Amino acid sequence: MWKILRKIINHFCTGLMLLFLMSMFILVISSRATEGEPNILGYQIKTVLSGSMEPEMLTGSLILIQKAEQKDRFTVGDVVTYRTAENVLITHRIIEVINNGQSYITKGDHNNGPDIEPVLSDNIVGKYTGITVPYVGYVTQFIQSKQGALILFIIPGVLLLIHSIFTIWRVLRIIEKNGSIDSKISIENRG
Repeated sequence: MWKILRKIINHFCTGLMLLFLMSMFILVISSRATEGEPNILGYQIKTVLSGSMEPEMLTGSLILIQKAEQKDRFTVGDVVTYRTAENVLITHRIIEVINNGQSYITKGDHNNGPDIEPVLSDNIVGKYTGITVPYVGYVTQFIQSKQGALILFIIPGVLLLIHSIFTIWRVLRIIEKNGSIDSKISIENRG
């Protein structure tokens, strides 16, 4: 019973680890290919780097935004991610629409006042979908760094090497216990 349970748990954990590693690998590759902005079916994953939208979005959270199209118009209350003149991404709530959606006044929920500069509609990258995963952004930010990407490739390699060594050791132990492989094969062929 324990052997079966242990085997099931082992396969489950291995599957989870492979799924996690593949998703991180895809995230890193897609972020490198799209210059840091992975796009999956019109959605982008962003990391919250400040507390300006707390408590809805905690620092270090991952958020999902729907990529904005040129024709999109936003309304008061929408949370949007936009690019500043300094090429910095900011996610804030729209508090005022100017000139029928040509620009917007935004404000972070946790900030005392509105943002100084109006946001042009062309600078809006996407609209927040309401999906937030707290603190996972810290991990993705690290993985997207050079050190993180290196670790993402080294750790699985080391784990695979350890697993291979353990498997070879186990086979050698079975061979020592039961005799050589040739004698075991010849016994099985006779039976």
